[in-house]
Amino acid sequence: MNGSEKHYLERLLDPEDRDMIEKEEHFSQVMMMYSCAIREVQTKLEVLNDDLKSRYQRNPIHSIKSRIKKPVGLAKKLRKKGLAVSVDSIKGNINDVAGVRVICSFVDDIYTISEMLTSQTDITLISQKDYIEHPKPNGYRSLHLIVETPIFLHDQKKLMKVEVQFRTIAMDFWASLEHRIYYKKGKDNQALRQELKDCADISAQLDLRMQAIRSAIENLSLIHI
Repeated sequence: MNGSEKHYLERLLDPEDRDMIEKEEHFSQVMMMYSCAIREVQTKLEVLNDDLKSRYQRNPIHSIKSRIKKPVGLAKKLRKKGLAVSVDSIKGNINDVAGVRVICSFVDDIYTISEMLTSQTDITLISQKDYIEHPKPNGYRSLHLIVETPIFLHDQKKLMKVEVQFRTIAMDFWASLEHRIYYKKGKDNQALRQELKDCADISAQLDLRMQAIRSAIENLSLIHI
């Protein structure tokens, strides 16, 4: 935690909430463990992608991104829930401290890779929210998983939670722009919200059409074998 971030956090929190700052060394250790958990999950996904590329000559995963929630964001989330701001509270109440975002080319790749990941013996699926099958009212689409994975330290094994989001390229493009436009300028603009929802629907139709084209090409290849 740098000086400016710590200063901002001190101003943000009530005096009784500064317990988290007092335990900064412990906080850094916990954040390190979340970072290790991200690497564990990301490595598993990269291995799956390499294996499928070797077997079937295509990469279902377009890209992988990751992030750790910042201290200020964690504190604000805990306070919003009416919870104590502490390392133990973070570990016990926030499941998306560590996040991995998997960008796939096609919708069916999302379900294929997510199933392969959660079927591994050292991955435990904690929860799943399918916003592809059931989009949010604003049009947001993504598959959200909370998984638990072990990390091995020098003297112990720890089970750590990681949020894994799966999106197509089109879903990720829409979500990124929606966040920039809506949260900065369009919160109270009903017409803008509807326009963004329409764009999300168009994006979803594009995903389905591109997947249908890919399937048609694969079927033609089989016919010519």
